[in-house]
Amino acid sequence: MRDWEQAQLDRLVADVFGFHALQVGWPALPALRANRMPHRWLVDATEPADAALRPPPGLQLRNAAAALGQVLPVSVLADFDALPFPSQSLDLVVLPHTLEFAPDPHGTLREVERVLMPEGRVVIVGYNPASLLGLRHRATPLLQRLGRGGDLAALHGELIGWRRLRDWLRLLGFEIEQGRFGCYRPPLATAGWLERHAWMDDTGARWWPVLGSAYVLKAVKRVRGMRLIGAGWKRPRSASAAPAVVGQHRSGRDPSSP
Repeated sequence: MRDWEQAQLDRLVADVFGFHALQVGWPALPALRANRMPHRWLVDATEPADAALRPPPGLQLRNAAAALGQVLPVSVLADFDALPFPSQSLDLVVLPHTLEFAPDPHGTLREVERVLMPEGRVVIVGYNPASLLGLRHRATPLLQRLGRGGDLAALHGELIGWRRLRDWLRLLGFEIEQGRFGCYRPPLATAGWLERHAWMDDTGARWWPVLGSAYVLKAVKRVRGMRLIGAGWKRPRSASAAPAVVGQHRSGRDPSSP
């Protein structure tokens, strides 16, 4: 799933141009590696406790980035719903599974809308609750009570569906440009069983495309144009009135006589 998400992010952020890009959450996934903006930041709320979510040591990151000719983003520690950036200052914001783990996902989206410039882009990666992975997520409490499913890490946080996220974005003035589902295999713990179900990725993309375990979408911030009306300091010149022709009547004489 991580390989699929990385490929989708590389495809979606490569053609976004500007000067300032931001990744919010999940430092282990280099979401901005295919983007060519000169100024890039990485915001994380806390140090990840899970070793799978931690990025490699700084020296390894620098060596890998130097080999690929890349510049690492600047790391910033901040809350997702209080980003330390001015309003309308960023051209691209990427949220890789950020909304599932954010304390206030809708507040995080409002903050993204604030810092994005008009016509700026946001790319969101999320888990699909209408999938086999989402079904297992809902069944996790029951499996834990039965003492089963302990060999597969459970997803924490709230899964946000595609339609729900689409409504949130429309409410904030975003317009969805692209979207795709992927990863149709069941959430199995062993690599052997995952390989046996590899056929489901191609079949699912063709026959049940909206049931993928993960989705990625790209939206643009739309701002309606405004017409500025200035103060009426100068009054327009009035057109000069044409001189009126006034006929004179002589008393005591017929005007028709010579």
